[in-house]
Amino acid sequence: MKIAVIQETTRMSRNEVLFEATKAATNDSDEVLNFGVFEGDPILSYVQVSILVGLLLNSKAVDYVVTGCSSGNGMDISCNSLPNVTCGYLPTPSDAYLFGRINHGNCASVPLGLNFGWSGELNLKFTLEKLFDGPMNVGYPADSSKRKEYDATIQQKIKQLSQTNMIEIMDGLDAKFLDSIYRKNDVFEFIFENGTENELVDYLKKTTKIKQSSKSK
Repeated sequence: MKIAVIQETTRMSRNEVLFEATKAATNDSDEVLNFGVFEGDPILSYVQVSILVGLLLNSKAVDYVVTGCSSGNGMDISCNSLPNVTCGYLPTPSDAYLFGRINHGNCASVPLGLNFGWSGELNLKFTLEKLFDGPMNVGYPADSSKRKEYDATIQQKIKQLSQTNMIEIMDGLDAKFLDSIYRKNDVFEFIFENGTENELVDYLKKTTKIKQSSKSK
């Protein structure tokens, strides 16, 4: 899997521990990519970061995203408002294990401020270990696995039927809100090189070019 790590600006100090915990929890065959947010990047709220999460997943540039904000809740809600993103709020190892086995998710939101006191990095480490502990989406408990898998696939179908697509979302958002998002160059460059959903990738290339052209005038 290609797994992206990204968090909002206010939790920038937690980026390295989030990235290292994700790397430690995943398999050697997985590629873990760190998109910050870093020092020097545009200031990005959890809502703006969720748009980047949606673009990374909908372009199929990555398979999974590990993210977070101060409580983890805001990022979870924002990510779940986007098409083809199933995000779990994972404050504990047991939450992470159940989400990883049951819900067919592709995004995990962890708290990076709330209750992140002494030994907070250990809870984060154990949480991500349980998320990636063994095969995902196999159901839990075992005697209910078929029913759990059916429910998860129906939930994803409902999500597809009830939501639009990322191009319509980007077209409908305020230009001021999108400005900082489009300045997160490393995310867009990665999508351009690795995204396989050509319609979305081409749209982003065109939109980015238009924005760069207008700034140069």
